[in-house]
Amino acid sequence: MSGERTWDRARWLWLLALAGGISFFAAVYLRLDGPAIWAWKTSGVGLLAVWAAVNAREKNGWLIAAVLGFGALGDYLLDAKGLETGAVAFVIGHVIAIALYLTNRRAQVTPSQRLLGWLAMPATLVIVWAMLSPAAGWWHAAVYSLFVAAMAGAAWTSRFPRYRTGIGAMMFLASDLFIFAGEGGVLSKDVTMWLVWPFYFAGQALIAWGVVGTLAKEARG
Repeated sequence: MSGERTWDRARWLWLLALAGGISFFAAVYLRLDGPAIWAWKTSGVGLLAVWAAVNAREKNGWLIAAVLGFGALGDYLLDAKGLETGAVAFVIGHVIAIALYLTNRRAQVTPSQRLLGWLAMPATLVIVWAMLSPAAGWWHAAVYSLFVAAMAGAAWTSRFPRYRTGIGAMMFLASDLFIFAGEGGVLSKDVTMWLVWPFYFAGQALIAWGVVGTLAKEARG
């Protein structure tokens, strides 16, 4: 019963996280910047991390809280310290997420599900190469994208709900590909502005909902 009550009490954190993440698109649209804007940007995924931590009851719960926490840190550092520093925080989060998903693999995976899981990394590498090469340093984006793709592939074949965690992870991957499309000139940044943040935050919210919700139900027994 305590797990159920905690889940109920923690819903306000979930709602605050959605409010922070959704409202931040106004800052994206208006192209706002500065320390207060960086904090606003961090609020959505940061509150998701707090929400996950409040509901954590065992290792998996703390792992997803850490994944979201490093995502929030990455959101802040991208603007406050630069692309490379922010990317490091995200990579750490992806590594933790991969470990979480691989230790929670789906008992039965269909051939099509397995194929998508395995294709995520090579397909992502080809897409990034096509969009960014031969520009100098394109391989930095390619290496980073492999971590995101590995996370998405592992999430897709994990035991967590595919239509929440799995799709959320794929949306996270898509948001990064839209960034690279803008940087490579494949899409106008006036177009990618409407895609990157909505796909990213919706992806993070779906990942959190799928994992935390599953673990909370199991805790309730």
